[in-house]
Amino acid sequence: MRAQFITATEVAEIMGISRSKAYQIVREMNRELKSQGYLTVAGKCPAQYFKQKFYGFQIPGGERNDGK
Repeated sequence: MRAQFITATEVAEIMGISRSKAYQIVREMNRELKSQGYLTVAGKCPAQYFKQKFYGFQIPGGERNDGK
């Protein structure tokens, strides 16, 4: 089974940044998700959401922000 959440430590490794900066990024993504009505977990964010935000493409099967 694939991991559904990515940790701040994994974000730091992928992006080549410090853990404290990765925690800031995860907090910001969780803030965005919470404002959309989703439940969040401190220090983790959904892996698919991270990929969408970081790599800048739509995840197959996910909803697009532009309504298409």
